[in-house]
Amino acid sequence: MAAESARALAQALGTLGKGRGGTRGRDWGDAGGAANKINLIPQDFFAELCEQIIHHLNHKIPGVNTAELCQRIQTSGIEINVGDLAKIANILSFLFSTAARNNLSTEELVTTLGSAVSTLPKHALQVIRHVWNEQGKSITASEDARNVATVGQFVDMKWKLGVAMSSDTCRSLKYPYVTVTLRVADPSGQITDKSFEMTIPQFKNFFRQFKEMASVLETV
Repeated sequence: MAAESARALAQALGTLGKGRGGTRGRDWGDAGGAANKINLIPQDFFAELCEQIIHHLNHKIPGVNTAELCQRIQTSGIEINVGDLAKIANILSFLFSTAARNNLSTEELVTTLGSAVSTLPKHALQVIRHVWNEQGKSITASEDARNVATVGQFVDMKWKLGVAMSSDTCRSLKYPYVTVTLRVADPSGQITDKSFEMTIPQFKNFFRQFKEMASVLETV
């Protein structure tokens, strides 16, 4: 059974480049890509990324904030962009969820990784071994957990009031508007910010609908 599980994970890694929903353009076999990018990430940041992914798979957090983590990595002097970090997070998430579905032990996971991804940095293997050994068993591999939602999850909302002072067609508008920023986690667990502007009448309508929702929820 252990050998079958290991083969299942190896097959999953081999087909990873096909992605789910077109979100992944590479696989572990396109070695270099992911492995070389992982090699740039300091061990402590890589460990934090892995732990966030585990917490997300355990439904403890809504998603992985790769934008915030990428900013901190860049501040430390490492050149990596948020797109590459998001791809690495997607690969690791698929890796951990596949390992959980096949009930792989720490040694089985590390052995499979070692044979399937010879270019994976040693420090990354060490982190994966530690994180999986400490927290891997906590991942729920039930059928319900595997059938993850196909819509995003709301995380937070912020808004601010502004005044438009001018435009291309009018030198002085001076009308108020509201900028709303929604923080959402997409189905893969990536957290992103979505911003949009509303006029005051639009915002009042938006607010009224929220009040109606709150009133309905009070009756539930």
